[in-house]
Amino acid sequence: MALPACAVRALGPPLQPEGRAPARTTCPRRHSRVEAELAESPPGSVAASVRAGPPRGVSHGFHSRPLLDEPLKESSSLAGAARAPLFALLSRGRRRRMHDLRRRWDLGSLCRALLTRGLAALGHSLKHVLSAIFSKIFGPLASVGNMDEKSNKLLLALVMLFLFAVIVLQYVCPGTECQLLRLQAFSSPVPDPYRSEDESSARFVPRYNFTRGDLLRKVDFDIKGDDLIVFLHIQKTGGTTFGRHLVRNIQLEQPCECRVGQKKCTCHRPGKRETWLFSRFSTGWSCGLHADWTELTSCVPAVVDGKRDARLRPSRWRIFQILDATSKDRRGSPNTNPGANSPSSSKARNTSKSGKNFHYITILRDPVSRYLSEWRHVQRGATWKASLHVCDGRPPTSEELPSCYTGDDWSGCPLKEFMDCPYNLANNRQVRMLSDLTLVGCYNLSVMPEKQRNKVLLESAKSNLKHMAFFGLTEFQRKTQYLFEKTFNMNFISPFTQYNTTRASSVEINEEIQKRIEGLNFLDMELYSYAKDLFLQRYQFMRQKEHQEARRKRQEQRKFLKGRFLQTHFQSQGQGQGQNPSQNPSQNPNPNANQNLTQNLIQNLTQSPSQKENQENQKQSRGQEQNDGNTSNGTNDYIGSVEKWR
Repeated sequence: MALPACAVRALGPPLQPEGRAPARTTCPRRHSRVEAELAESPPGSVAASVRAGPPRGVSHGFHSRPLLDEPLKESSSLAGAARAPLFALLSRGRRRRMHDLRRRWDLGSLCRALLTRGLAALGHSLKHVLSAIFSKIFGPLASVGNMDEKSNKLLLALVMLFLFAVIVLQYVCPGTECQLLRLQAFSSPVPDPYRSEDESSARFVPRYNFTRGDLLRKVDFDIKGDDLIVFLHIQKTGGTTFGRHLVRNIQLEQPCECRVGQKKCTCHRPGKRETWLFSRFSTGWSCGLHADWTELTSCVPAVVDGKRDARLRPSRWRIFQILDATSKDRRGSPNTNPGANSPSSSKARNTSKSGKNFHYITILRDPVSRYLSEWRHVQRGATWKASLHVCDGRPPTSEELPSCYTGDDWSGCPLKEFMDCPYNLANNRQVRMLSDLTLVGCYNLSVMPEKQRNKVLLESAKSNLKHMAFFGLTEFQRKTQYLFEKTFNMNFISPFTQYNTTRASSVEINEEIQKRIEGLNFLDMELYSYAKDLFLQRYQFMRQKEHQEARRKRQEQRKFLKGRFLQTHFQSQGQGQGQNPSQNPSQNPNPNANQNLTQNLIQNLTQSPSQKENQENQKQSRGQEQNDGNTSNGTNDYIGSVEKWR
């Protein structure tokens, strides 16, 4: 509807877009180029007609009324004047549809509308469902006043609680790996924390036959006495991590004192200034860098006996003196056959002259991984030049043990050069460090043929490993922790961590190189297979023994509770008879029979099987077999009646 003439005159002429400068639009980047083309168009063209204004009957804007009849403000008039030429060529229906789409497809408004309608629909449906359930359960109470208002509030509270629980569950337990979202978590038993770290089955088929004495490792370690743990640290087997566990991660009455910035810790016995641990992080390399079995069994007893009242830090000259004296004593012994392996002699060296007991422990690793890890370590500049390799009282000569490199170190050597050196001590290192080298003439290869030498070294390493107090495997950290705790009755504070990603695992080798490494370490491969079989059999044996012990304790506890119940029962009966002394004595001709039966029953239930056997033997010697049989039969009948009553 058009305005009256007086109103038009009062408002004045409407604003028109200037020809020389197009008005500013809401989106200048989009319309500036089009408006410039319209301004520069020649007269009489289609663009000029569009610039002059829309044809008759076409609206200037989105609405049907003309732009000139709208009393708009200055800014809106300018915007409308700028937008009018762009939509002048479109029909009225298309302009309306574009306006509706622009208004409806506002993303924020659309999301808010969908969320609001969805929650409203969900609440409405839940309200109907819960109201139906509520009406069925509390139907008789539906006539109470204000029931609808109360039910609505209750339903709203339940819906809000459900939504809050869902949000909390998503924050606390995201993803599909949450145990709360697994139905089998409520039905399946608790997984074994000592399952194989390589995800293989916990059970295996043993290859070697070991006796009960080989599998049972229970050391009565007296930390307050004279017992000493000696750690044989083989290179690149995870010994550094295990050594730190020994000084920092064991629950002790007097823990090791480790100071910041110092590698060694002080591990004294409670109330004494003597160490209970002989390792790198407690006494240092007292017998040389990475001393092997031959060096430790000769050096440790002499060091402990000679330095009993001082710290275990002998000089290198002192080490040579000790080893030389020990080698002379060994030469003077009657058993000097180098080709015979004598485990009894190894056992004999586990005690010193002062009566101290030495418990040797070590860690082994897969030979291929250990070999690659040592190669990477040598690449970074490691040489282990400080190793003494003392055997039979002297170190090896340069002819017996030549060097693989000429410079200060072997840094940057390729793997092929590392494998090509025939004097590389990385080959079969674990067998060499665990065997008694005096049996094969130390490092002198001319004493016996190579085949016989390898056989003697392997058998010696197996025997020493089997008679050690404990050994672990790098690939089974949790089982290693379990066996150490059961062997020495010492618990760790925090569990061990299995690291499957190491420097050796990052080395990519083909099958040919792997077979060559296995060939260079064929003795270590056989020793590791033997050690893994023994290790897993010991683990299974200790677990079965632990389950049997727990079952026996439960049985003893049930017997004890039965005895307490019977004792309380008969005491209550005795108190009742004492309160009724007028009872006919003919009904109870033997008043002490029940008391004697009760005492025998309680004693039979609370005693251990060994005590029962001793008492039965004593009764048989006294000739009371018949009476005991009658008493036991009555006891068993009474136990059966009590069990039936329970």
